[in-house]
Amino acid sequence: MARNSERTAGTRRSDTSDPLAPVTVAVGQEELLLDRAVQQVVAAARAADPDTDVRDLAPDQLAPGTLAELTSPSLFAERKVVVVRQAQDLSADTIKDVKAYLAAPVPEITLVLLHAGAAKGKALLDAARKAGAREVACPKMTKPADRLAFVRGEFRALGRSATPEACQTLVDAIGSDLRELASAVAQLTADVAGTIDEAVVGRYYTGRAEASSFTVADRAVEGRAAEALEALRWSLSTGVAPVLITSALAQGVRAIGKLSAARGGRPADLARELGMPPWKIDRVRQQMRGWTPEGVSVALRAVAEADAGVKGGGDDPEYALEKAVVAIARAARSRR
Repeated sequence: MARNSERTAGTRRSDTSDPLAPVTVAVGQEELLLDRAVQQVVAAARAADPDTDVRDLAPDQLAPGTLAELTSPSLFAERKVVVVRQAQDLSADTIKDVKAYLAAPVPEITLVLLHAGAAKGKALLDAARKAGAREVACPKMTKPADRLAFVRGEFRALGRSATPEACQTLVDAIGSDLRELASAVAQLTADVAGTIDEAVVGRYYTGRAEASSFTVADRAVEGRAAEALEALRWSLSTGVAPVLITSALAQGVRAIGKLSAARGGRPADLARELGMPPWKIDRVRQQMRGWTPEGVSVALRAVAEADAGVKGGGDDPEYALEKAVVAIARAARSRR
């Protein structure tokens, strides 16, 4: 009884650093991060006891009463990990069972709840938090900056150094799939000695990098219409979503506008002022030659029209993108 009380008190203290906390709740919709949260708990449990029993269950496999069976005391006090995926989809009766368990977790058993974090099933998530469960954030990474931070973190976790330009090039080349990004980082660190730079990433992923939406944007804002159109057609042929291309075009033109309107200064100072990394300040400075304020306005209107075209406002998204690319490239030469 004392041992059970000690474990319950430990839950309320919520030791977020201990993967063997009685209850872990992984919150979010990023599948790679959710899987890693489970793997971390299982690895810690098997390090403590190689014979740990792992039960990985979908919502329909956890009927009322099932959790009580899985967590019933064992004569041999075996360690067990019980993983419940998509916990927000559990039935009302099963949620009652889980809430009851949260109040008095069983020693030697680690419960892992995977929850999407939305409104559905929020009462269960709130109950787990109130009970002091260890929480792991697994948010969907929808912003390029989030994916860039993820890549940097992957290199750090593997004990390797990569330049900011290399990380950005890898994100541009691979896209939004975290599993592919993680795999690419692992491959580069396994194959390449020393610091990983932009040239190395380019050698490994040159075809994908040239097909990326950001390459389209870079060529367009540099006024290189023919190369931008070639990159655009290549991107579309390899499955890059048109909305990603309009997003990249918008970011490229806005960066030109921001830097044009900013006061002069060192890249580090401008980076703080504009919210850009210093290396990007240098790149945009090179791209902004030939731009005028009027050119920026024209380019932004072209991007807005293309965005409407690819989101259902037009009959031909590809034509809308081609038209925008040409308009941006012309605007980039407006000072000449």
